[in-house]
Amino acid sequence: MQTKAAKQALIDAGRWVSQQGWVPATGGNFSIKTDNGFVVTASGFDKGQLTPEQFLELDQSGNIISGDGKPSAETALHLKLYELQPNSGCILHTHSVAATVLSRFISGERFTVTGYEMQKSLAGIHSHLDTLSIAIFNNDQDISALAERVAKHHQVDPIRHGVLIRGHGLYALGNSVFETRRHIEGLEFLFACELERIKLEGSSK
Repeated sequence: MQTKAAKQALIDAGRWVSQQGWVPATGGNFSIKTDNGFVVTASGFDKGQLTPEQFLELDQSGNIISGDGKPSAETALHLKLYELQPNSGCILHTHSVAATVLSRFISGERFTVTGYEMQKSLAGIHSHLDTLSIAIFNNDQDISALAERVAKHHQVDPIRHGVLIRGHGLYALGNSVFETRRHIEGLEFLFACELERIKLEGSSK
């Protein structure tokens, strides 16, 4: 994808994600592969009102080649996820209430669901009887260390649709910005369903 088109795709995605309430208080960060490397959001901007000037252009090694501002420290995790999943073309990192709460409520290392028709919104899931699993990692201000833990996990249990960072949010992956947006919407629906299920089970005891 050309750089100009990549920036516009992320501007559109940012507006949509913001309308859902999934990137409050300038939170989140986005990236997309381009013909020459990557485009990433600069840190500290409202993701619902992005402009072309609020992006940085990186080469294939992650070095800044154009743009003002500071890249999010979490850019390193984006680059690691692209390395682990070479077919991925876009990563959108969001901070929804549902993803944040569930990632703290679940004590294990993965969010797992089955039985929901909406699972089929995720690439490669063909039935509600399939099991969908999203890995959960403890939050860490040392992003390089976090990225290495993600990589180590991937060697045993490949990351496909995204990862949850405990108390932080969701990193969703897709082969294009359109697939990544679909994955976010499907996952957010499933997160909301599971939160409601937990609430109803608790009230019935």
